[in-house]
Amino acid sequence: MNVSLRPRWLLALALPLALAACGDNEPKQRAAFSEFLQTRIVDKPGVHVPKLTPDESQAFGPYSDHYAVISNFNGAMDDAVKPLGTLLQKGAVRSLSDITSRRDDIKAVQTGLNDMGSQLQEQKAKADTAHAQLKQPEDLKVVYDKAYDRTVSVPADTFLQVLPQINSTFDSSLKVADYVDAHKAQIEVNGAIVKVSDPKVQAELNALLADLNTQGKTLQQAQTQLKTVMLGR
Repeated sequence: MNVSLRPRWLLALALPLALAACGDNEPKQRAAFSEFLQTRIVDKPGVHVPKLTPDESQAFGPYSDHYAVISNFNGAMDDAVKPLGTLLQKGAVRSLSDITSRRDDIKAVQTGLNDMGSQLQEQKAKADTAHAQLKQPEDLKVVYDKAYDRTVSVPADTFLQVLPQINSTFDSSLKVADYVDAHKAQIEVNGAIVKVSDPKVQAELNALLADLNTQGKTLQQAQTQLKTVMLGR
């Protein structure tokens, strides 16, 4: 009996030693991952989320899953905001005639922007939950949190701040369209030529158009803000 038990005892002793040996890779994995975050994300302007190579995934070990929190969010964010350029182009107006004839297009653009905001909020909440659950040594956490802020929190918060500003521009367009529709008897729109027979209506329409011009400047500022965050310039 004693002879048959010996191999089992040896195995029981050897197993913790084997696990300890595997754990020795953690400092190297942590250092490699921390350097990657610092040099490839934090030190670069704008939002950069490189795709890991097989060698990098192997070098980072389990910390590759930590990086997936960042990369998965950015993939989802890219998908969510991809229609933005098309929506802005669809909602662009160059004349009063454009505004009055494309009310449905403008409303569709607003729906698209609202959907975009909802998707971003959902994906950010998902990423924030995963981020909060990560267990990281303090030295790595400091660098990781900077990278997370740069690639998740800041771009998401900026988009969520800017989208309502963009939507306000289209609100102003719809106010103009509704006003013109309600005052057809006093307002004649013929291409680029607009004739208003009532001075009071003229003044009110001018005020609405002035607000629309102001909102247009806000839209340009919002686009510049997004560009600065995403590209770092």
